[in-house]
Amino acid sequence: MNFDKTSFSAETMTLDGITIRFRAWRNLSYADRPADPEYQQMNIFAPEAYYEGKSINGYDIGSAPVFMPNTVGGYMPGRAGEPGLNPFGPPAPNSIFLALAHGYVVAAPALRGRTLRAADGTFTGKAPACIVDYKAAVRFLRFFTADLPGDTDKIITNGTSAGGALSSLMGASGNHPDYEPYLKEIGAAEAKDDIFAASCYCPITDLDHADMAYEWQFLGVNDYHRKQMVMTEGGRPAFTPVDGEMNALEQKASVEEAALFASYVNGLCLKTPNGTPLTLQENGEGSFQEYVKEVILHSAQQAIDKGTDVSAKSWLHVENGKAVSMDFKEYAKEITRMKTAPAFDALTMDSAENSLFGNRTTDFRHFTSYSAQNGLKDGQLAEDEVIRLMNPTCYIRDDQAVKAKHWRIRHGECDRDTSLAVSSILTLLLQEQGAEVDYQSPWETPHSGDYDLDTLFAWIDQICR
Repeated sequence: MNFDKTSFSAETMTLDGITIRFRAWRNLSYADRPADPEYQQMNIFAPEAYYEGKSINGYDIGSAPVFMPNTVGGYMPGRAGEPGLNPFGPPAPNSIFLALAHGYVVAAPALRGRTLRAADGTFTGKAPACIVDYKAAVRFLRFFTADLPGDTDKIITNGTSAGGALSSLMGASGNHPDYEPYLKEIGAAEAKDDIFAASCYCPITDLDHADMAYEWQFLGVNDYHRKQMVMTEGGRPAFTPVDGEMNALEQKASVEEAALFASYVNGLCLKTPNGTPLTLQENGEGSFQEYVKEVILHSAQQAIDKGTDVSAKSWLHVENGKAVSMDFKEYAKEITRMKTAPAFDALTMDSAENSLFGNRTTDFRHFTSYSAQNGLKDGQLAEDEVIRLMNPTCYIRDDQAVKAKHWRIRHGECDRDTSLAVSSILTLLLQEQGAEVDYQSPWETPHSGDYDLDTLFAWIDQICR
């Protein structure tokens, strides 16, 4: 682990008529004893203008925020990011390219994921490897801060889906001693790992309660519709539809999981910022459901104010240009279910999340008591400690964790990968602790990220200035 500020490449790149000149330090190991050197390294990029005594958008070499995106999806390994085109959707400059153009320093770490194996066949990327690596990368930045460009007191993490969950974990669990043994094991730097701000697109998190939340939202919707990703010959993703109806066992699980959610929510003792308690009745209705509905209604109102025609939404009631009410069950039917029950800790123990909670010798394990007790395969239950290490809601009320002061959470209005309740609970817990949270559910936005980078960067500018 070392940083030589003189060992860089000077590069120029032009995309969509935008030209950036930058310095690149690549393949920087952020661990002295890496379990997988290919994935425990980081790329750092800085605008060349800063080395010419110039400024960009009011930032210079000492004041530029450090934008720290990850490339993790599905808790798979994420490679160190590079400026270039976004691989998803229509070709367009990615967040790293545009962040450099905007004047940020970018630190783009690779992170281990659930499928990695060592030469002896043992797994090296199971939980909590991905979050341990993210923390180690931040510690690297703090340890070498005197030689690095940018302000390492202004680190902003960013990620989508599982990557959004990791960004939320970074913001919630800074410097917590629970992670220390794992950081020592890989030889992370002796430095802090708390961050300034977290940008979280559709975070797939609170996994030990995500099944309950999903069935609370989609209970009674038994048909599912999803798309399976395949790679084209050109190396770009394509999607084929998969449709079906849950079987009797899955429908039974849906009812039983949904019934568990009210107790979980009520046990959290959530309140709105003005002090109104948020609870659920046994039937799933209550003030917490009303809170989630308000999130959706706010999204609808923003769309209406922009001139969007929402008349096709039969679940939405609009009066005089105002979204005044909605039918939550009809809303769930309209956006449709994506996953069968249980959505994350599968009874067949073969989901991506089951794989995340494996260990060095076991590929798949359960992480909820419901699925462990009702599973269709003999399987182990992951340790409570490991499950906790992957859940930001476990650390937000923990005084030993240093929380990010600023948060930006986006969960698309028609995102069906996890329940809107998950990001709502995350937001409410953070607000309770005094964090500034910009939380929205963008209208007709599916499971995706980095779709509003101009707005994201404007938010970063606001909190950093």
